[in-house]
Amino acid sequence: MGKDDELLKQAHSLFTAKQYDSALFIYSQVISLSPTNIEYQIYCLLCDIGFDDDEKAQTLFDYFAISKDANLDEAVKYITDVVNAFDGDNEKMMGLLKDISSTNVEDLNAIEYKDFMDLVQSRGSFAKAYQDIMFSTKVAISKKEDLVDFINKLIDNNFNTTAYNYLDGFNKFFSYDEELTRLYEKLERKNIDNNL
Repeated sequence: MGKDDELLKQAHSLFTAKQYDSALFIYSQVISLSPTNIEYQIYCLLCDIGFDDDEKAQTLFDYFAISKDANLDEAVKYITDVVNAFDGDNEKMMGLLKDISSTNVEDLNAIEYKDFMDLVQSRGSFAKAYQDIMFSTKVAISKKEDLVDFINKLIDNNFNTTAYNYLDGFNKFFSYDEELTRLYEKLERKNIDNNL
């Protein structure tokens, strides 16, 4: 494992812990080792977003982490378009939100879990369906079993930061719940495995 890989893992851990100053410092060190690597530059942009909008930064980080392996150029273009839209181009942001969603959910602020699972069926995978709505729509969950199922699927599809956000958001309602505790443990194991 090279020095930049070690630094990158450390920076990713800081980013997911929402320590954007420290993450940005380490990402900058990684860039100094590989100045032409566009992927590393994207991580700095995501830190910049994190200073202003924590939730969007974490969601974009999850999206980029998954998408870059399939098509780095496309993932980079998407993130830079989003960053440019954050810089004040509201028309561009609205266009991006419409592009993200391939169904009529783009007009909604929330989608019921049952309807989301129908979307999963029609899209053929949880990851595709969630990527369609992740920036424009929240998944409205009203039953604990749906919450557990949803978070399990987030973890299984590498939306780890989003899974943490949902767990933390619902933990106040279900504190000390065994199933939620198991989900936290599953996330921790996955993060440990990813850092090995």
